[in-house]
Amino acid sequence: MKNNKSDLLYLQEMDIQSWELLHASRLTGYLTETFDLPDSCRLLLVSPEKPEGDIVFMFEKVLRSMGLDLSKTMHIFPEQVVSLGSHQLSWIWFSGCEKSGILDINTLLSPLLKEIEGNNLERRNLWQQICSYEK
Repeated sequence: MKNNKSDLLYLQEMDIQSWELLHASRLTGYLTETFDLPDSCRLLLVSPEKPEGDIVFMFEKVLRSMGLDLSKTMHIFPEQVVSLGSHQLSWIWFSGCEKSGILDINTLLSPLLKEIEGNNLERRNLWQQICSYEK
């Protein structure tokens, strides 16, 4: 879609405020724009669900066990990993999605955060992954 005034007006008439191309790699010649993370971001949560409500408290508890707090984390959706530019990450956590993209970073894999809450087996699996990076 060309980005001109008539196209934008058409989108506004349909009450579409923003849109995102999910499979840009399928288009010939399309270049994905990258985004950089702030230097303060140490853990990136990649998940189809952004932590909200009570799940944030559980997420904070895990972060504290890693010596981090919410101010040093960010969330992105799995399809955004390919657009990730420069970063100073120490950790990347794939929650409820497959691992992709970034190498040479401490990597955690888990079900969705809401599936870890109250599930001792999943909490233990997550803790074992975190401990495996301690030296």
